[in-house]
Amino acid sequence: MTYDVAVVGGGPAGQAGAVVLGRALRSVVVIDADGPRNAGAQEVHNFLTREGLSPGALLAAGRADAERYGVEFRTGTVTGVVGVTGVTGTLPGFEVRLADGAVVHARRILVATGLADVLPDIPGLAERWGRTVLHCAHCHAHEVRGSAIGVLGDQFAVAMNTLLWRQWTEDLVLFLNDAADLDAEQSRQLDAKGVRVVAGRVVSFTDEGVRLADGTVVPRDYLTLHTRVEARADFLGPLGLKPVELPMGLGTYLPTEDPTGRTSVPGVWVAGNASDPRAQLLSSAAAGVTAGEALTMDLVMADAA
Repeated sequence: MTYDVAVVGGGPAGQAGAVVLGRALRSVVVIDADGPRNAGAQEVHNFLTREGLSPGALLAAGRADAERYGVEFRTGTVTGVVGVTGVTGTLPGFEVRLADGAVVHARRILVATGLADVLPDIPGLAERWGRTVLHCAHCHAHEVRGSAIGVLGDQFAVAMNTLLWRQWTEDLVLFLNDAADLDAEQSRQLDAKGVRVVAGRVVSFTDEGVRLADGTVVPRDYLTLHTRVEARADFLGPLGLKPVELPMGLGTYLPTEDPTGRTSVPGVWVAGNASDPRAQLLSSAAAGVTAGEALTMDLVMADAA
């Protein structure tokens, strides 16, 4: 069959868009690779009415909501999306190609694949990601308040990020890691807040703490850092839609044409972290609702043509 909409990505953005479309009596399939960005986290936060729920439980609840309205779910990895004509009468459409060789036909596409975090090449970070290696103060800091926390230095607003984390602990160390430079005012601000600044390159993070190149180990319970984030969107290459770079080498995202998530490719929308790297789970879900409404209206107008 040809679906009205194929949603690529089954996180909060994709599920929320699917609910809107399902309630509009549209045929929808959600294709998800089952590799959520927050798989290592124990709980989700700042999601009204779902505070403290596990990531898996949140996804299960969202899927149940969507399935109430006839939305289908399919596990698989999308490897390419190709535009075709004549899929439904005279309307254009798309072939969604999966890694297992299957092809799904749809009139419209909603991309909600989110981001992938690229960690610095420092031993100990990857295996502790989401547990004792953290990236978002608003997502994690309350749960680790009062702990011995380290901030891994980089060139992206490192002083501001350190001052943010200082709200939750008095035992805070900034590791410059041969990557961060502080001006006089930033040094003054950190000193006034009692933040210890440690020079030298970080070579590992273990259960004992942060190890520097000179062999020094600074005991830390948690380490926070900025990752490079990359939009999971290579499969859109056949459509000519490619991620673009964020400033300062922070990563990539998919640009949109308007607040609904419409892209430069007719019939393709994007919602959530793939287009807004700063979005948390709740705001990603809101973006999915907005995109779902826009897709519904787009289909209504196409059917009336």
